Amino acid sequence: MRALVTGGGGFLGGVIVRMLRERGDEVRSFSRATYPALAALGVDQVRGDLSDRAAVIAAATGCDICFHVAAKAGIWGTYDAFYRANVTGTANILEACQVNGIGRLVYTSSPSVVFDGRDVQGGDESIPYPARYEAAYPKTKALAEQMVLTANSPALATVALRPHLIWGPGDNHLVPRILAKGRAGRLRRIGERPNLVDTVYVDNAARAHLLAGDCLTPGSPPAGKAYFISNGQPIPLWEMVNRILAAADLPPVTRSIPPRLAYTIGCICEGIWRILHLTGEPPMTRFVAHELASAHWFDISAARRDLGYDPQVSIDEGLRQLRDWLLTVKL
Repeated sequence: MRALVTGGGGFLGGVIVRMLRERGDEVRSFSRATYPALAALGVDQVRGDLSDRAAVIAAATGCDICFHVAAKAGIWGTYDAFYRANVTGTANILEACQVNGIGRLVYTSSPSVVFDGRDVQGGDESIPYPARYEAAYPKTKALAEQMVLTANSPALATVALRPHLIWGPGDNHLVPRILAKGRAGRLRRIGERPNLVDTVYVDNAARAHLLAGDCLTPGSPPAGKAYFISNGQPIPLWEMVNRILAAADLPPVTRSIPPRLAYTIGCICEGIWRILHLTGEPPMTRFVAHELASAHWFDISAARRDLGYDPQVSIDEGLRQLRDWLLTVKL
């Protein structure tokens, strides 16, 4: 088949592209830049922005399936910037599928679309969207996910995957942030609870996308549904953070601050950043304070049942591969 992968040069998108090429599929990547690694794989690369409707429609020409992975992620930024990339961009992808007669769309969502600041322990896909969000990223991803699922029809089968805290070699978001703050001595535990979280190794997340695409047809079990994707191994959050630090030979996090203090600091930082129009991310936000102080792990039995998903790379093996990669790069 010929697959369009948005964000094919990114962390997750790059692994999806590699796996598609390894099994013989043709791939076109739509990204804002070109990447030598994709060229080496024989990938057709198209440069453009998701907010450019005409460019998105043109990039989808001749494709059989779309993996819409690209998004604006992060904990800080203007709502308009998040909306333009995540909502307008997804609307353009849906129109591109319609115009080009593409019958399958696999959308990369996020568990944060249902996060309301409280513990989620073994939650499944029946968790509702919250009434309000504390950050632009989860709000715009929720709007985009709802658009994708509503668009499911006999002409276009859609599915949304919610991979939780993706990490591994090539990570340009989670692992670098943890290591940078660890080296600077700026990491603090939020509270003393052993709050469990689950994560997903990048190869497992990518494989879930291929499985979803392969079994997705109009009227099939996944059509029109969302699925949580993880390693299925919830462990205490700060144990996972410390294991990532250890992979880079950095000391563990031992100091902590109360959750209420972290939330208050987040409120203050957000106010200062808005009033002074500061660049970069605040050191703390309300959303991050709640995330780091709460349990959030999910039941992946629906993905196992409907997609045939089974995590192949364990956390232990993933950390070994992460350590090997960190020995070859400088983060």
